[in-house]
Amino acid sequence: MQELLTKLIPNVMDRLPTFFEAIGDTLLMVVWSGAISFVLGLALGVLITVTKPGGILENKVAYQILDKVISLFRSIPFIILLTWVMPVSRAIMGTAIYVQGAIVPLVFGAVPFFARQVQGALAELDPGLIEAALAMGSSPWEIIFRVYLKESVASIARGTTITAISLLNLTAMAGVVGAGGLGDFAIRYGHDRNMMDVTNVTVLILVLFVCIIEFAGGRVVKKNTH
Repeated sequence: MQELLTKLIPNVMDRLPTFFEAIGDTLLMVVWSGAISFVLGLALGVLITVTKPGGILENKVAYQILDKVISLFRSIPFIILLTWVMPVSRAIMGTAIYVQGAIVPLVFGAVPFFARQVQGALAELDPGLIEAALAMGSSPWEIIFRVYLKESVASIARGTTITAISLLNLTAMAGVVGAGGLGDFAIRYGHDRNMMDVTNVTVLILVLFVCIIEFAGGRVVKKNTH
């Protein structure tokens, strides 16, 4: 088996420790930035939903500010965002490169995207459920947790799946500016040194990761679909 792999992907086999390290770096970036982005994006998505005109905590000023900030960061190409938030990365993480330096721009790139996914998921909720909860005297916090979030688990899971896949793509792009991971591995060896087997294997690993994310997300959606 090893002889066959050496014949098919010689450049990858010669750099197995570096390859496995790149996989580990990619997983670290996805897990850490994904967890932070999930919490912040969920909070922003809920906040922009409840403060919108007609929302249970209507606040036009807060809604307009949140809406414009989310739209602003969504409109910035990620490759530009990487360099723009470098001072923030240095201030928070102590560095603007490697895995630690990539987490901050990844969060900045993923949070607005996920917030919109959450906003869309909550917008699908039957308004009658909100009205019924209000009629029963439920507080805004009770409506948020017992109605909005509880009844939108499947939709939020779909948005989480889409965001996780997008985040995986962003980690590959972050590798271009020294973040490490599979993106850096593919550029450094596959592109710069014209090692096509490195590029092909990197693509296969990323496709495998996407399939795993989609499978996990699909199971959550299926389990929570009424």
